Amino acid sequence: MSYPRHVDDDSYTLLTLPGIKSALERVEEELRIAVKAEEPLLTKLSRHLIDAGGKRIRPSLAIASSQILEDKPVAPSREVILGGVAVELVHQGSLYHDDVMDGAKTRRNVKSVNEEWGNHEAILGGDYLLARASEIAAGLGAEVAGLLASTIAALCEGQIREVNSAYDITRTEDAYMSSISGKTGALLSASAKVGAIVSEYPEEVVKAVTKFGNLYGIAFQIVDDLLDVMASEKELGKPSGNDMLEGVYTLPVIRALKGPNGEALKDLLSNPISSDKRDEALILVRSDEAIISTIETALGFTHEAQQSLKNLPNNPTAEILKSTCTILANQVNHFKK
Repeated sequence: MSYPRHVDDDSYTLLTLPGIKSALERVEEELRIAVKAEEPLLTKLSRHLIDAGGKRIRPSLAIASSQILEDKPVAPSREVILGGVAVELVHQGSLYHDDVMDGAKTRRNVKSVNEEWGNHEAILGGDYLLARASEIAAGLGAEVAGLLASTIAALCEGQIREVNSAYDITRTEDAYMSSISGKTGALLSASAKVGAIVSEYPEEVVKAVTKFGNLYGIAFQIVDDLLDVMASEKELGKPSGNDMLEGVYTLPVIRALKGPNGEALKDLLSNPISSDKRDEALILVRSDEAIISTIETALGFTHEAQQSLKNLPNNPTAEILKSTCTILANQVNHFKK
């Protein structure tokens, strides 16, 4: 098995890492083992979104980080696989809680846990997933256990900042960045760090991949927020502008509120809005220079993420990690045209 020699098109993602498919199959198996409970309903609740699938970005990043100094592919250790399982369980648990707060009816094209069984069951299921993640992390050592605990705290802080800013037309860019650093950046950062820690890499390597994960996570969220206002309902699988409908004002909206259409936008967004008003707000945001400036901000973070790896060996794993940033940027770069 050998690495691809060039990374020059959009077909290269973390899933092109040699051996990643079999490694993720091991992750899937361990996920199901981890959530098995004595109470059958709790097992069913906990497996619901696992069985629904997902990109498994977080365990993939942990696995990639564990290969960052390798010139030839090696099978990830059991510790790396379990590290990937732990961060994925944190992600899954946070989704259960998010769906309760949002009143979401679907997730990954299936009914959400709260819609299928109820809010109480979804909260308990999310708590159980976080508990199992913590137990696995404890088995990987004090450093990983501490990292996961602080990451869960960061997720909560990021989420509460977003909740507190609902329908707030004065939300600042700093407040937005603080929120997404906790909600998205922290867990992707932790995912990369876990892979490097359990691989016993030097401190400078751990710091480099941790920084990459954080910057990539921030860029990932900004791109996601741009797509929410720019992509079609067909592309998103949900109505465009859904964040505005829920009172979540992201970077393109925050900047548009300060632009030429700002006063009209403030009139629309000061209170909960209907779908028709949401569509009016979308027209105002899409026509503002805020879109271009937000794209440039996203591109800046993807570039920083790539640069964070510059002092590591330029092996194929590093190339693939960098290419994921290019692919991410390409999702929104075409909106500049």
